[in-house]
Amino acid sequence: MAYKQKLTFGIIIGTRNIFNFQLAQEGRRKILAELEKMGFEVVILPAEATPTGAVETLQDARKCAELFSQNRNITDGILVTLPNFGDELGVVNALKYAELNVPILVHAEDDDNDKVDVKSRRDSFCGKLSVCNNLYQYGIPFTDTTFHTCKVDSDIFRKDIQRFAAICRVVVGLKHARIGAIGARPAAFQTMRASEKLLQESGITVVPVDLSEIIGEAQRVDDQAGVLKTKIGEIKEYGKIPTYIHESKITLQAKLGVAIEKWIAENEIDAAGVQCWSSVQNNYGCATCISMSMLGEKMIPCACEVDIAGVISMYMLALASGRPSAILDWNNNFGDDRNMCVCTHCSNYPKSFFENEVEISNLDVLGTTLGQANCFGAVKGKVKAGPMTFFRISTDDTLGMIKSYLGEGEFTDDAYGMDGGIAVTRVQNLQTLLKYLCKNGFEHHVAMVRGNVSGILAEAIDSYLGWDLYLHE
Repeated sequence: MAYKQKLTFGIIIGTRNIFNFQLAQEGRRKILAELEKMGFEVVILPAEATPTGAVETLQDARKCAELFSQNRNITDGILVTLPNFGDELGVVNALKYAELNVPILVHAEDDDNDKVDVKSRRDSFCGKLSVCNNLYQYGIPFTDTTFHTCKVDSDIFRKDIQRFAAICRVVVGLKHARIGAIGARPAAFQTMRASEKLLQESGITVVPVDLSEIIGEAQRVDDQAGVLKTKIGEIKEYGKIPTYIHESKITLQAKLGVAIEKWIAENEIDAAGVQCWSSVQNNYGCATCISMSMLGEKMIPCACEVDIAGVISMYMLALASGRPSAILDWNNNFGDDRNMCVCTHCSNYPKSFFENEVEISNLDVLGTTLGQANCFGAVKGKVKAGPMTFFRISTDDTLGMIKSYLGEGEFTDDAYGMDGGIAVTRVQNLQTLLKYLCKNGFEHHVAMVRGNVSGILAEAIDSYLGWDLYLHE
């Protein structure tokens, strides 16, 4: 998966010749020290490369752009910091010539009220407006800090950097994303249709494989292979398996997991939609849920029913949060509380979604028609209470665009007597959201992740991806 623990930022230090350049030099030392403490790598011109150690003139901008271009493949975002007013042309030219097409954060340093004499004043407050005005003129998208100005060594700025890093993970992660389509979508689910061409416009490539190839690879796994024995052990440690499940079914499931993971590794897949019924049960003899759940726990999201748009939604939530995401159905009302509902699946949720040890057993609903003997592999349990973010993209061929909706809610402790993966959910103004989904043709699948990350995705979509977004409040 393209989730990077350690990101690399290109750094532009701004300065303007009528202000004290020593403020820029001090600002350079402070920002580099803070980023090093936070664990980020940097690409920055050597201090001796320009007269002030900052970017001001056209020549400075060209040097900075050349350095950024040389490090194009490792640079995840650019941080523009203004220790004094800064030269807007130096900044915008460096960005224009580099053409990195990565997120940009614009920061300006606070003035101190007792240091506004000619040698000490920064005027970064004003300079930031000039820089942002030029970025707007040039059509270069950027991200702002929480406050218009703030100190580099403040907690609020550290939080801004962490938020910016998550935005970078989403935007850069999608730029060359490879999404697996393992099998064909079930014929009964036209709701899972998605446009590969619209996705490709955003840099997302769909990589298909016929399910027969995965089944054939699973059947060729040797019973004595070390990788198979390891996978069997992983499955048994992952959750509680009822005693009525025969050992042969666990082995069959493990072989399928080995085959899927091999194909994902060989094809550098970041996330995948899987044909989870009914071919695999009828032609191989087990479910796909446990394999998908275990991959999700490893931060390789997998969605049911070859839901390509759904798994991209999961992938974006995982990139934004650094946590495993899940695909759920908006499934049932919860009594007469119209701000609550029940979200379910059979399920393939990553086990960290659940509150207790999970049960790995047979599919319930599908088992009634496909036969319990063919349906081992469902991961069941009650989803742990806590805050969550929900998100969904959809490719709208009629309008020729990618549209999405996003919001936050919570999983609750309320009991609910249904089998599978159960998430009792509260969302304020839920009925308004559901009306929007119905009127705008959104699918019944929704991606969710623990924690509140809607602000990160909203910024990524609004500023950098250019998709249509409904932000639910």
